[in-house]
This record gives sequence, structure tokens and C-alpha cells, in this order.
Amino acid sequence: MTTATDNGLGVLDGSQLRLLRALDAVFLRLADGWQAPEFRFPFLMRCQDLDTFDYYDNFPHLGLTATRLEPERLAALLAASPRPVDRMPTEVMEPTAFALPSAACYSIYLHLANSTLPAEGTMRTTVGTCFRNETHYQGLQRLLGFSMREIVCVGPEERAKNHLLRAKDAVTALLGELGLDYKLEVATDPFFDKNSGKAKMQRLFPVKEEFVVNGLAIGSVNYHRNFFGERCDIRAGEETAHTSCLAFGLERWVHTLTERFGSADAAVAAVEGLS
Repeated sequence: MTTATDNGLGVLDGSQLRLLRALDAVFLRLADGWQAPEFRFPFLMRCQDLDTFDYYDNFPHLGLTATRLEPERLAALLAASPRPVDRMPTEVMEPTAFALPSAACYSIYLHLANSTLPAEGTMRTTVGTCFRNETHYQGLQRLLGFSMREIVCVGPEERAKNHLLRAKDAVTALLGELGLDYKLEVATDPFFDKNSGKAKMQRLFPVKEEFVVNGLAIGSVNYHRNFFGERCDIRAGEETAHTSCLAFGLERWVHTLTERFGSADAAVAAVEGLS
């Protein structure tokens, strides 16, 4: 059974962990079939890198940082406080250069920064522990820290768009095999100013669509146009690269399939039995 606190700190038991790994193996097979090699990036990112993406303007409500405690001030706090200390005041914290990212794909764009790719572009996949400062938390459906698998295309416009079409077909087929009823819902992308030409283009080609099961978004397809290509100076041949990604919230899939099949063990059997 999952245990969780109102702070969004959840624990996966053995059966749930087996389910998470079985699901991720399915997603990795997709990535392998699309020639997307796997990379693993650090858990932390530099604040200045996130600010390159206007992250703090667009997601001020989600921001979390990792900061060093100042030893002398900490010692004074501990000497004067009831123990155990339940909160660390800002007075004992030093300014930090590092952030806890809320999505896994940012590191891919930074890793490719200032590079010229082949004209056809490239694919990447990664899984990351992501963090979001939410207004509330709920079991595996909404966690402070969670696992995100992403399959990313960086390349010319048409390839980036085709990646999304292929991804939607693949996820739709997977949901069908697992007997999950879902809705594909258009969501907003705050990377684009609502009054900008790019935002208005969403009517022609939505930049973010979510796979929603019983009111819970368990995955999404995202098209960033050339936003990250411009900010990171990534080129596909002679053109600024466009980017798109398929993202899965792994713990949300665990929750959804456990509900669907009645137990994590039954869900594992269903996932491992996929063709």
C-alpha cells in the first residue's frame, strides 16, 4: 500500500515499484523503436539555465530550489530550538544557484546547446525526478517529487510535428490495449505569451495535449516550436531546431492501472502481457 503525507511525499511498495518499472520498460521500447537513445541527467539544474527559458516568469508557483545551510547560523538555531526542527528558516540558508526542475526535458535542450545537428535532427529519451510546488497533494496522483519519462525530438519543424502524431497514435493504442477510457484534452502552454503570434497558432496546431483518464492527466504531447532551439542555439542543418516531446508521469500511471485492474500485481501482469 502507498503511504503519503500531506506534503506530497509518497512511498511505492514492492508491487507498485514493479509496475512502475514494467511501465517504463514499455515506454523505453517506444523510444528504442524511434531510435531515441537514453540519457541520464543530474537531479539539479542551474537557476540561470531555467531562467534562460523564462521559467520563473511562466511557472512562479512551481519553483523549488536546493540550498546550502550556513553551518554557524544552523548551530545557533539548533541550540535555541525545540528538537527535532520541523522547518529551516531562511536566515540559515545561503543564496542558491541550483533548482529542482519540474520537467525532465529541459536538460536535453541544455545538453544540445550551441550545437548543429544533422538536417534530420535527433531523438533523445530520459527519465527524471521532477519537483512541483503544488497547492495540494493527493497520493500518487499529485506528488511533490515524481518520475517523468520523456521521449524528445529535436529537429526540423515537420519531424517535430510528426513525432507528436506518431506519439499520439502509440499512446492511443497502448491505452486501448489496457482497456483505459481516456480523453485527449488541449491544454495551454505558458511558454508562449497568450497575445503572441505563436500562441494564436495553437488554433491551427495545439502545442500541448494531455491524455486524461478519470480526470487525471497521465501523459502529454508537447510542441514547443523553435522556442528551445532559439534559447539554446540548437540548429538542425541550416535551420533553428524545433522540439516536441511525449511525456509520462510514471506514478500517475501506477495509480491509474492499479485502479483499473484492482491491484498493482494484476496491473503488472497486464502490462507484462502487452504485445
